[in-house]
Formats: sequence, C-alpha cells, structure tokens
Amino acid sequence: MKKGMVIALTLVLTAGALSGCGGGATNPKSGETAKKDEVQKFSMSMTTSGYKYAEQSADVNKEKWVKKLEELTNVDLDLRMIPLKDFDQKMSLMFASNDIPDLVQNVGGATTKGMSGSVEAGVFMPLDDLLKQYAPNIMKAVPKEAWQETSFNGKIYGIPSWLSNPSRRATFIRADLLAKTGLPAPKTVDEFMTVMRALKANGVENPYQMRENFKYADTILGAFDVLPAQFEVKGDQVVPKFFDVENMTKALQTFKTMFDEGLIPKDFASISSTDYNKNIEAGKVGMWSANAQSLSGYRNKLKNLVPDGKIEIISSPRGPENFGGHLLYSSINTSYYINSKVSKEKAIRIIQFLEWMLTPEAEKYFSFGIEGENYTTENGAIKFTPPTETSAIEEDQFRGMFWFVHDVVYNKAKEEMSADGRDMIKYLDTIVSKEGLGSIRFVPQLESFSKYPDVAPAGDDVGPKLIIDHMIKMIYGKEPISDWPKVIEEYKTKGGNDILKEATERYKSGNGAIVSNNKN
Repeated sequence: MKKGMVIALTLVLTAGALSGCGGGATNPKSGETAKKDEVQKFSMSMTTSGYKYAEQSADVNKEKWVKKLEELTNVDLDLRMIPLKDFDQKMSLMFASNDIPDLVQNVGGATTKGMSGSVEAGVFMPLDDLLKQYAPNIMKAVPKEAWQETSFNGKIYGIPSWLSNPSRRATFIRADLLAKTGLPAPKTVDEFMTVMRALKANGVENPYQMRENFKYADTILGAFDVLPAQFEVKGDQVVPKFFDVENMTKALQTFKTMFDEGLIPKDFASISSTDYNKNIEAGKVGMWSANAQSLSGYRNKLKNLVPDGKIEIISSPRGPENFGGHLLYSSINTSYYINSKVSKEKAIRIIQFLEWMLTPEAEKYFSFGIEGENYTTENGAIKFTPPTETSAIEEDQFRGMFWFVHDVVYNKAKEEMSADGRDMIKYLDTIVSKEGLGSIRFVPQLESFSKYPDVAPAGDDVGPKLIIDHMIKMIYGKEPISDWPKVIEEYKTKGGNDILKEATERYKSGNGAIVSNNKN
C-alpha cells in the first residue's frame, strides 16, 4: 500500500467519435430501434447541490436552462429537486413511499447511505448490456474504480459522474509572504517547519491554518502517511494507518511542536470551516490545505485586502519515507440509476440522454450557455466573459448542475479562459496529480462501522472519534505521545477488532474492497 500509482484516465472528446441524441439508434443484435426522433418523457430526482438558485426556484421544470436542455436532447423532463442538506433523509422517504422516478441521481455510489439498500433490493435495473450497446463513450471514459462504486454483485447499476484523477487537495502558500522570508518553498517536513518559523518571525498570525477534526490537516499527516480514516495492508491484516506507531508518533510530535511554538492556532481543535476560511481571507495565514479548484476564489478575495498578495500551490512536504500529499478522493461524484419498472425503450432513451453528455455540444452548452446570449463565436473561437454579479454566477452554476455525466476533475473549456483557471489547471496537472495518499475503501461500507461508531471513520477525511480525541489531548500535552500503542489497544477493545476482522475478510475475498495506491 505504500507504493504504486492510480492511473488517471483522460477523456478525449471528438465530434466525429461521439453521437448526439438526434436520429435513431439501432441495436445490431436485436434490430430494435430506439425512436430518438420522438420526444421521450421521463421523471428524475436530483439534488440541488446546495446551490441557492436551484433551491429558490419556484418550479425548476419551467427554468429556461431546463427547457433548452430538453430541446437539445429531445426529451421532456419531470424533475424533482432534493435539497442537499436533507438529501439522505429525503431519499430514504422516497424509497419508503415507493414513489420512485424513472431516473434517480445519488450523491456517491450504488450502496451508499442515500440509496437505502435500494440497489440490493432490486429497485433498479442492471445496465451492463444497455451501456455496451447504447453508451460506448461512457463505457470507454469511466475509470474502473468508478464502475466499482456503482456496481453490486458484479453488475453495473449506476452511471457515474467521475473524477479521472482523484487527487484534489493541495498545499497553498502566500507566495508574497514566503518571499519576505527569503526562503524557497519547503519540500520536506523539516523545511516546512523552518518556513513556518520564519513566517511567524515576520508577523504572520497563523503560519499554518488548521480546523476541527483534523480536516484538511493532510499536509502533515500525509507526509507521514498516517491519515487516520485510511486503511492499508500490514502483514496479513487490513488495518487503519494510525497503527503505524513510529510514523504516527512523529506526526503527533510535529503537531505538538507547531502548537507549542504558536505556528498553528491555539484553538485549532474547535475552528469551524467558516472561521478557517475567514482567517485565510483576512490575510492571517501563511500556508493551508484546500481543494485546488479553490485557487481563483482565494485569489479574488485576497485582492480586496492585499492587492499585492500572491497565492500559489506548492508540492506538499515529504516525510521521512518520502511520502507527501493529501487523501485521494472517491472516483465518483454523483451517479444515476434507472428504475427497474421502466420499459426497455425508455431505458434506452435515458441511456442515450446521458451518453449525449459527453458530446462537444453538451460541453459547450453547460460551460458557456446559449450562443448569441451568453457567448459568441469568432473564427471558430468562443468569446465568453465569465459572470461577475452574484445572481449571474448562481445562474451559471445552476445550468452546470444538469451536466450529469462527465469528468468533473475540472471544466477545461471554461478554466482556460482566465489566468487563474489556467494556473489551476497547471497546478492540478503538474503537482496535485502526482500526489495523493491511497487507501482501501469498502463499498458498501463495513457493517461494523455502524455497530461501533466511535471507532469507525467519521468520513473519508475524518478519523474515528476515539482517535481524534486522543490526538488532540496529546498535542495539547494532556497525554504523552508515547502512549500511542495504548490508544491502539483501546481501539481494538472498543470494537476495532471486529472492524479489523471484517475489513480483512472483505479485502481477501475481493468483496467491495476498492484499492487506490499512493501516487508518489
């Protein structure tokens, strides 16, 4: 688990290779024809993704962007919006009432909480044959890891919106503040400490920003490859990475030194995500971790406060075993499931609707809008001015919500139109894509996680409550770091042994164990 590489697949869109939704599609084996020249009506549930425009819409089906999508794809959509904050609960109620639309969007994969066991219960149809016949471009483009997360018992049930490269998080630095120290960007943990001390000496309030539950604390934990929510193979067992006593001890000692020297906030254990970003935007921070796609937002907000301020992305510091970087995300964002009661003809049309999402026409529409209204074309080049007014930005985001199936690593067509976007692409392609800490993930998740919540990971990027509590106490000096072996034993006795047993059995049997290797 400490070596290897996740292969990033690149989606190449060519107008000649991809077919739209116009015309008819014939199944060469059966001779059946999907009548694509006729308008196909189908119902669909989807999340608002937390977007204000979507959640304030009186009737999303009457929005012009939905009407235009229907025109482009020759369908009649009956959309049901589910607020993101209530998503799992509303999905559960939908399944309980048996009022299930033709197409269901889920946040995550086939067996996540939001699906409420519906795939296992036969609510949705397997899609392998339909995808092979009517969605060849989707089949070619989606990484195998994403298919694993939308499958059950060897059959594909969901069509994913995917990440061709699951390495997303990055180490950010105020390059203008670094320049004042006269030091180069740090490449190792020791150099990282030296830069933090220099920033502190120059009056930077928080040389490194942290937040509660060690979220986005990958910069240090990743350097020692001990992210507490991740698993790896050790001997003949699958164990949490915090079982690595030597490196976990080094990571904790590094954090304690940072705390003792005032290089991180004294109240780091209780800093919310809101305050985390407020400190960064207020210019109080020298280095921090965030999704690389946040680069433009951070830069724009800093300009209002520090016109000459500069924010860059640098390689994450490496630890004693030459590891560095942040956790690798799941390979999927959202996924789409067809009700098993839907007729074959309608199912084919739904598949073709989703296959259209990979066409150049779709990319242009979702990225830029309507020609003549949102953009113009001159000598084959698109002329587009990104919206700056809040309401226009929200409407632009709303249109993008309906780009259901594509590679969401970044919107290359749109990002290449701004300097910040081009920088973000450069950093993602040259730095972030070469980092990332792999793990063994379980889909569906281990049953023992729900049985022992205090010793189960609280999320892909948050360790078990028991572990987080001890980490905080040790950094604050309330417990000796040398007691870490005792913490592991406590973990085992409070349900950890059952987790280890189930994780190892699932891994060895190949039952829903998805392995992503370190990209170093």
